[in-house]
Amino acid sequence: MKRREFVKCLGGAALAWPFAAQAQQSRTPVVGFLCGGSAGEWSGRLAGFVEGLATTGHVDGRNIEIKCSWAERQYDRLPALAAELVQRRPVVIAAVGGTQSALAAKAATTTIPVVFRADADPVGIGLVTSMDRPGGNATGVVIDAFGLLARRLDLLRDLLPQAAIMGVLINPTSLTPEKFKTFMLAVTLNLERPTLVFSASSMGEIDEKLATAARRDVEALLVLPDPMFHREHKQIVELAANYHIPTSYPSREYAQAGGLMSYEFDQMEPSRQAGVYTGRILNGEPPSILPVLQSTKTEFVINLKTAATLGITVPPTILANADELIE
Repeated sequence: MKRREFVKCLGGAALAWPFAAQAQQSRTPVVGFLCGGSAGEWSGRLAGFVEGLATTGHVDGRNIEIKCSWAERQYDRLPALAAELVQRRPVVIAAVGGTQSALAAKAATTTIPVVFRADADPVGIGLVTSMDRPGGNATGVVIDAFGLLARRLDLLRDLLPQAAIMGVLINPTSLTPEKFKTFMLAVTLNLERPTLVFSASSMGEIDEKLATAARRDVEALLVLPDPMFHREHKQIVELAANYHIPTSYPSREYAQAGGLMSYEFDQMEPSRQAGVYTGRILNGEPPSILPVLQSTKTEFVINLKTAATLGITVPPTILANADELIE
């Protein structure tokens, strides 16, 4: 993929194009790309989206133009950004930055096709009327957040069957009511032992809560996905190691930094699928008949060096299920 295909989206600033080029681009179909995160955080996922588009014959800068809008984790900006994209008259809006991006795009237009990436029930939150036949102007890819969290809990319990007290670290400022409900239901159904919830929204609070977890004899900790946690993942891994708490993390970056284990959905695949759907709509298929896809590809990473440091023997069954072993 050529660097110029990403300049407009990743650079964050408008380029000074010659007048003739501007006139030519004005006739090029526009695809809006709406995301609650930042260009730096989403460069890989944007690449997946562009890759999916290319499989259907659409290339940014050649026969389409991708207009990116980044909320920079200021999620209250999403409705305004979605409205601005609508004013640019895109052929499709790809709201692949999560459920909040999808809802903002859906609220901004009832006529422009919307391709979403969501981690909540798209029927329950009103994005579509049916998974098989969405029926409106939106379709996309859904991630089973409930199933993912349940599986992470199962793996942690299987790795540490003797752990009497388990803990969960969350950021209450970024956890939507829907996600919190999903989280609590998964914990209730999958853990039959005392579980403590630790809320933190800054590094100072994380340090404080992990110290409390250690004092309260938490023997296994689950860290929920969160942009702030991800940004500070190296410090969180270091703190968990200092307090000698075996911890399960939401992405491979934690395990690469020395975390015990990570389990996540492949982050590229849903974006790639959204790109394919966007291309199919550009080719004439209506979103109303494109079934909502469910992303199922996962990645399980274990850091064996950290396991040895913590005195944990990883069972052969868990080793066999790992996609990557860090030694």
